[in-house]
Amino acid sequence: MTSTVTAAPPGRAASPRDGGAPRRRTRVLALPEARWAAAATVFFLLALPLQLAGAPAWAWGPLYAVTYVAGGWEPGWAGLQALREKTLDVDLLMVVAALGAASIGQVMDGALLIVIFATSGALEALATARTADSVRGLLDLAPATATRVDADGSEANVAVEKLSVGDTILVRPGERIGADGRVLDGTSDVDQATITGEPLPVAKERGDEVFAGTLNGTGALRVRVDRDASDTVVARIVRMVEEASETKAPTQLFIEKVEQRYSLGMVVATLAVFLVPLAFGADLTDALLRAMTFMIVASPCAVVLATMPPLLSAIANAGRHGVLVKSAVVMERLGQVDAVALDKTGTLTEGTPRVTDVRPLAGSGLDEGELLVLAAAAEHPSEHPLARSVVDAARERGLALPVAEDFDSTPGVGVTATVDGRVVAVGAPARLLRGATDAHSALAAVLVGELEDGGRTAVLVTVDGTPVGVLGIADRLRPDATATVTSLTSLTGTAPVLLTGDNPRAAARLAAEVGIEDVRAGLLPQHKVSAVRELEDSGRKVMVVGDGVNDAPALAAAHTGIAMGRAGSDLALETADAVIVRDELSTVPAVIALSRRARRLVVQNLVIAGVFITGLVIWDLAGTLPLPLGVAGHEGSTVIVGLNGLRLLREAAWKRAAE
Repeated sequence: MTSTVTAAPPGRAASPRDGGAPRRRTRVLALPEARWAAAATVFFLLALPLQLAGAPAWAWGPLYAVTYVAGGWEPGWAGLQALREKTLDVDLLMVVAALGAASIGQVMDGALLIVIFATSGALEALATARTADSVRGLLDLAPATATRVDADGSEANVAVEKLSVGDTILVRPGERIGADGRVLDGTSDVDQATITGEPLPVAKERGDEVFAGTLNGTGALRVRVDRDASDTVVARIVRMVEEASETKAPTQLFIEKVEQRYSLGMVVATLAVFLVPLAFGADLTDALLRAMTFMIVASPCAVVLATMPPLLSAIANAGRHGVLVKSAVVMERLGQVDAVALDKTGTLTEGTPRVTDVRPLAGSGLDEGELLVLAAAAEHPSEHPLARSVVDAARERGLALPVAEDFDSTPGVGVTATVDGRVVAVGAPARLLRGATDAHSALAAVLVGELEDGGRTAVLVTVDGTPVGVLGIADRLRPDATATVTSLTSLTGTAPVLLTGDNPRAAARLAAEVGIEDVRAGLLPQHKVSAVRELEDSGRKVMVVGDGVNDAPALAAAHTGIAMGRAGSDLALETADAVIVRDELSTVPAVIALSRRARRLVVQNLVIAGVFITGLVIWDLAGTLPLPLGVAGHEGSTVIVGLNGLRLLREAAWKRAAE
């Protein structure tokens, strides 16, 4: 962490949703699980072509042996440790099955099984490490130091951990606020999207609350510290994400839910198949061969593949269409969702303020284009997000902007500049109309009220002190938002819930546009978590869709969390179970439908695998199943369920889900 508070570099302030924190990322090969999985995969890929090309066994045999050791020692050791605690897991069974396959000549099959399990373990370890990285990185949102103002007026640069409740800190323009507190003196616009998700900076003056980690605008603030560093909103977000990740019940794939019973049953049955014939005088070699055949045909390879190909195919298909699903477990969970909670800013909306209304006053002598030119020319030198939206609106219309002179910006009020010899002011109506009683001001106040009642931010434009028009600015709804809400309602049987930190009026307006009735506005991160848990306590499996740091605790607490990729903060992207890479909101219901189809294929495959395993086991126990035929039947069932699952790779599968 840096030792001084510095202004955010240009460009970072414009995208506060990412938190502005340096990104901490664990390198893939820094994880031992990844290194062992990579080694197993490399040696397998070296051995396989040699074997298929007919090379002698001494050429590829040692390579397969290294594959077994590199990929199998860790799950094998973990399985042995589980045995010490009197539990038996499928990982150990898979290692034993792989060794059993090798012992009867199926070396390649066993090696492939080892590689699959090693790779799965490495991906799980990487996901865990990346989530921990993002949580630690969140702490960098709050600056390491702050400027404390002592009783005698002297200033000292101190670590934020040494600030006490009641201390006064000075926050200069462009700095991040070092503590939660209230403004004692000064005015400024503070960008607090990282905490509340509000798309526009909020004017702060004496008595207003500010949060650690939020970005100060162009004014200077004196802030009284109200909370210790360990109890700031940012610190509580960290704790909530960690607690939610730890306390969320571990979700398992269907087959894993019965792994103990299956594993114990298979071990006991294999021993019985070997020992019982021996007790009745059977030949040792025949008994061992029958037991080994039984272990091969009863091994859960086909059952594991019955589960994984549909889910992995669905993951690959979703990935081609801009949805990154982080694991097969997540893909399975997506199909269980029966309630959806949506964030507003950056999720249902684009997250960028845009001019929606240009209203010249009657009698001003200006049309819409002329009013926009005056406002954009005056705002052009400003870096405020509202100013950029006004300038962008003028450029989109192809309007030429005259050069502004004598530019001045007052935090919380607006800007003034001389444009073509006239003094143009653009800013907050409440400040610019304060005390005015003339007819123009009264008419402007009416327009301001209309726009604000419609959920827009109103900006007043005056020329030489006389109001000439009002601009309406709002965050624009995504083009596919309404259709997405309709599809989610159809899939889950209930309309989504809107959870937002934005003001209730803007939230209600947007909810009405997309067809959402349950609106919960003005929420801090902990309130979003409470809302999610309230829904889950009623028996619902809740999906949360969001993009900001303030959404991360809810994403972690939900049954399934999906983050919007382009505007999403690092923390939201790492905490979420899936990421909408291209910000196409319509892919959310599509991936839910795809997951449900994958779950149906899993059930089909389990039936197919179960029929094959049952038939082969009965044949082996009741008659004499030749080992080659047992292996062929086992491998045949594996191929069938694998190909059935791969059907979800087709483009038609996504189109059907999207419909």
